[in-house]
Amino acid sequence: MSTATNKNGNFEREVHALSGWIMLVVNVALVIGAIVFLVDTIGAGARHEIPPPSVALRVVGAIVWLIAAIVSFSGHFTLQPNEARLLILFGSYKGTVRRSGFYWANPFYSRFRGRTSRTVSASVDSKAQTSIGIGRQGGLGYKSAKISLRAHNFNSEKLKVNDKRGNPVEIAAVIVWRVDDTAQAAFDVEDYRSYVQVQSEAAIRSIASAYAYDHGEEQEVTLRGGGDDVALELKKELGHRLAKTGVVVDEARLTHLAYAPEIASAMLRRQQAEAVIAARTKIVVGAVSMVEMALRELERNNVVKLDEERKAAMVSNLLVVLCGTEEASPVINTGTLYN
Repeated sequence: MSTATNKNGNFEREVHALSGWIMLVVNVALVIGAIVFLVDTIGAGARHEIPPPSVALRVVGAIVWLIAAIVSFSGHFTLQPNEARLLILFGSYKGTVRRSGFYWANPFYSRFRGRTSRTVSASVDSKAQTSIGIGRQGGLGYKSAKISLRAHNFNSEKLKVNDKRGNPVEIAAVIVWRVDDTAQAAFDVEDYRSYVQVQSEAAIRSIASAYAYDHGEEQEVTLRGGGDDVALELKKELGHRLAKTGVVVDEARLTHLAYAPEIASAMLRRQQAEAVIAARTKIVVGAVSMVEMALRELERNNVVKLDEERKAAMVSNLLVVLCGTEEASPVINTGTLYN
């Protein structure tokens, strides 16, 4: 079987291993046969039915047969759903078994795909190492030949980065990813989990600096208002960065977004001022509309005839009443309109 590599990197080749149950029966039969043959040879030698040289030769053959049968048991392995095993023979990649079940393969296929870095071995406890496929052998950490194909969550730390307008913001995201090509994940990067973590944080920083926090130009996508668009761009950025690892991103979404503490209070005051201005603008527009409607209705129904000066006074009074922040106290005129 040829290796599944080219000059650009490694690519997965799915292979099918032999049934573990059939080979279990075969291996048990081989062990029993070797023991029976060994006992029969010793008995025949004791009865002088065969010459001593033949006895020695047959004993050696029986022992080799028994050792080979015992070694063959180490070729058995199991795979859970959404789990794969790399078949590596003396450093050469031979394929990947993806289907769950009980299998047998060449017992000389390596159970590990390399040694972990000292940083990972020292910083990850034994229970966590087992869960992420790191074994222990001779005091050193080894990466298991089994790779999980299940979906993983990476929840980034809160990162401080400048947005498009230079404002410092805090941003965090959750990334849902899984291994799609086991050969790339195992052989093209040192540690695909660490690679995903580092590149995810780099992608988050890149996306944050490409958009303004808010108050963008007309129809401009912002971090605060363009949630779906920003998430889509983040997913594309991650897909580009993680292509060489055989990892695919199922979902990427911001989980935290805020101004940095040093400018948060100033930005809050600006937002409050903008909200007050927006509310006042809406009130004035409504008040002008109501005054216009009142004057039009008075003239149309001939309720009262007002000259320009009286209209101006009426408009002024109505705007004070409608735009004021407190209740108006009207003054009733008991004389004529022109007194």
